[in-house]
Amino acid sequence: MHTYLDFEKPVADLEGKVAELKALQAEDAAVDVADEIARLEVKAQKALTDLYSKLTPWQKTQIARHPDRPHYKAYAQALFTDFTPLAGDRAFADDHAIQMGMARFDGRAVMVIGHEKGDDTASRLKHNFGMARPEGYRKAVRAMKLADRFNLPIITFVDTAGAYPGIGAEERGQAEAIARSTEACLNVKVPTISVIIGEGGSGGAIALATANKVFMLEHAIYSVISPEGAASILWRDSARASDAASALKVTAEDLTDLKVVDGVIEEPLGGAHRDPAHAIANVRNHIASSFDEFDGAPHTDWRSLRQEKFLAIGRTLSI
Repeated sequence: MHTYLDFEKPVADLEGKVAELKALQAEDAAVDVADEIARLEVKAQKALTDLYSKLTPWQKTQIARHPDRPHYKAYAQALFTDFTPLAGDRAFADDHAIQMGMARFDGRAVMVIGHEKGDDTASRLKHNFGMARPEGYRKAVRAMKLADRFNLPIITFVDTAGAYPGIGAEERGQAEAIARSTEACLNVKVPTISVIIGEGGSGGAIALATANKVFMLEHAIYSVISPEGAASILWRDSARASDAASALKVTAEDLTDLKVVDGVIEEPLGGAHRDPAHAIANVRNHIASSFDEFDGAPHTDWRSLRQEKFLAIGRTLSI
């Protein structure tokens, strides 16, 4: 059973009727409602197609936050083999919001780093809803330096509302940790790929997303601040989050036009949560294509290419 978002009510009503009729048919084989089920399924599919063909930035924000959307753990399990997890920042603690490890992607040794939000109450609390503390970013820096030392390409999965803003995190140097992680992303000599699979919020996302190739899932978002946060600052009214989402240019299409991301990864109709295997397969294809491009590149100074890429974004977006 799907968890429906508010704007999906027309689809929810139709699919609910289909489910009721199928249950009725299962209880009494003499009841012939096959034609009605087929008619309603076609109607529901059309409603879903129409709805998802004209999504607003705020609706995409809701999809990016969908509780059933596949998170880092699902991608790590499906895309990588021989996974060896790494833990701790060797200074303070092991932050569970950022997960990482060495693995193989289609036989190639890689370093994998990602935000994990959790998929039920207990795991969401354990992973702090994907909001990392300073030790999480210092852990990521440790992984990047290790990857650089052993010449392992880095793949990151970004899915966070932002870095954790608690007092303890600030006391332990949250801003400095984010800056060091971003610096490490820029300075590693190995090629890097980042995929924004849900929310890409503020510096907490950039700390892992400063890569040679940055991809976004079709209904993911990526912004300097959450729509609610922007609305609270600009209009002192978080209820205007939908207006802020439009103004912030948070969607994959907007950010492709601005040349902030390198490509958009198609999601199944209705979002990645409706068919996670399909979404993950599309991500696999983009990562594999990136490695093919890296292997065939005439220049392999990935650090200089990456730094120039982000300097160019600054020049392009200057107003």
